[in-house]
Amino acid sequence: MSRPLPSSFDSNPDFYEESRFRKLMRRVREEPFVPLGMIVTCIALYKATQSIKKGDKAMTNKMFRARIYGQGFTLAAMLAGTLYYKEQRAQEKEVEVVKAQEKREERKQAWLKELEARDEEDKEIALQAAKLAERRKLAEGASIGEQAKAAAQTRNAVLEEKKEKEKEKEKQ
Repeated sequence: MSRPLPSSFDSNPDFYEESRFRKLMRRVREEPFVPLGMIVTCIALYKATQSIKKGDKAMTNKMFRARIYGQGFTLAAMLAGTLYYKEQRAQEKEVEVVKAQEKREERKQAWLKELEARDEEDKEIALQAAKLAERRKLAEGASIGEQAKAAAQTRNAVLEEKKEKEKEKEKQ
């Protein structure tokens, strides 16, 4: 029987902590001057386009200068934020790396548990199939010696599988 690899943990939301929106909101709270500079730049650009349509050259020049100042302010805010939060972000990145490794290990352990559970199910099904085969042979009227030999072979195979499984568990 071929089954797809376990994937019941792939869509688990617990493996993802911060959404893009939450990250954006956190960054806006950390550096409020960057979005402010972006808004000033956009407003200045919008008013410049309006003044171009009206033909007001003096206002157009003022708005283009305001746009440049807004962009400069945004750039300065970004640089200041980068310098101010540099160490904090490095620490956060280290923590994220550790969390990611822990999550990968958790996923791996969960995946292994699921594989072991499926292996147990497969062995149980094989044992049931062996029992059914043994019953069929009895029902077909085989001689008593043949029936006992088949039953012993089935039991030995099942016991060997259990011993191998226990050895594998001890190795882990």
